[in-house]
Amino acid sequence: MAEVASDERLPSAGRERTAERDAIEEWRGVAAEHNTDLSERANVLLRKRSRALLADLLRPYLRTVWLLGVIIVLGSAARLSVPYLVKQGIDLGIPPLVDSGSARVLYEIVGLMIAAICIQAVCRRAFLRTSGKVGQDVLLELRRRVFTHFQKLDVAFHDRYTSGRVVSRLTSDIDAIAELLVGGFDGLVTAVLTMVGVGILLLTLDLKLGAVCLICFPVVMALVRWFSRNSARTYWRVREASALVIVHFVETMTGIKAVQAYRREPRNQEIFTSLSERYQDANVDSFRLVAIFMPGVRLIGNLTIGVVLLYGGFRAIQGGMTVGALAAFLLYLRMFFEPMQEISQFYNTFQSASAALEKLSGVLEEEPDVRPSPEPATIPAVRGGLVLDHVDFSYVAERVVIDDLDLTIPRGQTVALVGTTGAGKTTIAKLLSRFYDPTSGAVRIDGVDLRELSDADLRRSVVMVTQENFMFDGTVAENIAFGRPDAGRTEIESAAAAVGADTFIRALPLGFDTDVGKRGSRLSAGQRQLVAFARAFLADPAVLILDEATSSLDIPSERLVQRALQTILAERTAVIIAHRLSTVEIADRVLVLEHGRVIEDGSPGELTDADGGHYAALHRAWIDSLA
Repeated sequence: MAEVASDERLPSAGRERTAERDAIEEWRGVAAEHNTDLSERANVLLRKRSRALLADLLRPYLRTVWLLGVIIVLGSAARLSVPYLVKQGIDLGIPPLVDSGSARVLYEIVGLMIAAICIQAVCRRAFLRTSGKVGQDVLLELRRRVFTHFQKLDVAFHDRYTSGRVVSRLTSDIDAIAELLVGGFDGLVTAVLTMVGVGILLLTLDLKLGAVCLICFPVVMALVRWFSRNSARTYWRVREASALVIVHFVETMTGIKAVQAYRREPRNQEIFTSLSERYQDANVDSFRLVAIFMPGVRLIGNLTIGVVLLYGGFRAIQGGMTVGALAAFLLYLRMFFEPMQEISQFYNTFQSASAALEKLSGVLEEEPDVRPSPEPATIPAVRGGLVLDHVDFSYVAERVVIDDLDLTIPRGQTVALVGTTGAGKTTIAKLLSRFYDPTSGAVRIDGVDLRELSDADLRRSVVMVTQENFMFDGTVAENIAFGRPDAGRTEIESAAAAVGADTFIRALPLGFDTDVGKRGSRLSAGQRQLVAFARAFLADPAVLILDEATSSLDIPSERLVQRALQTILAERTAVIIAHRLSTVEIADRVLVLEHGRVIEDGSPGELTDADGGHYAALHRAWIDSLA
């Protein structure tokens, strides 16, 4: 009896990622129970995970990143040279007695200033163009990764991860990272270089006055540390609140028919208002921090400039320093405190992007419960023989849905599954389609465990048609060809004819080229189901699973489909789940399920004639309902 793949079978890196993810989730749960923040260790792991994702995204552009660093350094050096040139111009080009020599020096210094300004402008332009291209390439790769990974994750993940959260990951979270990549790093690196460069130049120009200027530095750093510590928590709340608003909005609009039918609008409005107010409160808290930090930095800066002007003025009067040096000091001080504003803005952007990166890195590290085989087996031609070998299955540990099911379905046989709601019919269909793996036991096709097949071979061999088949934006022909995009027009039309869908399709305004509308809104429920049948027929699988696939059809359409099914199911293994016993009549074999076990097994005729049987009772009730 095959066992489900465990963490022990994962590569060591995979086990480490799983353990790390489990640790983070455990700490999150403890924090939620005690209404506290995440533990420091969980925060460290989250930051480590997000930094690893960002480093991986930037790895192909390392040379470009180094080039951008050189451009920033060159531009910053040109910018920092301007106040020094002002000093030289005042001290050397404007002496008490103007002569032609000093005028020439002044012209040369002004020329150098113009050159420095031009270098700064050229560097700025080069940086913006290059960093913009790199940023957009990184964002494109991130979008691709997230979209691809969402598609790879199994049904179990999407059952618990709402569509609103998916939208939030690909919109607001990506936008937050875009803001960081496009302008954030430039501001930070420029600010750091400016602060370091200005500090060195101040001490070089005049050690005593420079020391006076740098007295304010510890106060500024304390203010920065306070801001960073508090804003980290605040911006996490902002991202969480933003995601909840998006989730509620998307789910409400997706289910708008049910909302309006049950007059749910007032209650949904209350929930949305509450979430929006929570989002507002989080943003207000972030602005409150900025309102303290930015004026605080400006106040410290202005007080420092006043002290320097007073002390430096006395020294200049006494001949202890030149007027040009004092002017340069004042210009450098303005430069020193300007980056503080940029740092605060960068930190806002950084915190928002960090929260987004943590969410995205968490999604990208999600491992599907249904994992592809590292060395998939190959079947030259799938014939369609199915075996469920002592299969147990539970969605949750406490409730067994399928209990030690041992079942063989020969190639080409049509089997109908019937039973009360919750008997396990749809679960068996999902196991046969490998949307889930059994808790224990194995599901095999032609003797090969489904877990050993490649995903491409499995999806090519097994197709499931449900009552809620999704219609994608596009034409009727494009929706039929969804399972086989390379199919020609003749094949598409032949598939529609085989299931009896061509009659209503040709009656549409543009026939096969008619746009189906959002989620197939321009088609009736029965027409959408017929298109889904045509899609499955075109895919030509070895095994076809119909899960309540005729429940949306009216009686005439159902009869049409039943005739078409005779063609569709010929020489093909089929599993039919239906409450309408008219659909069951075409089966070779009927399995009656109860609590995940087979309690009756036989042909429709045999089970109908059996006295006291469950299927016979269901059949009599169905006949009575038609009277």
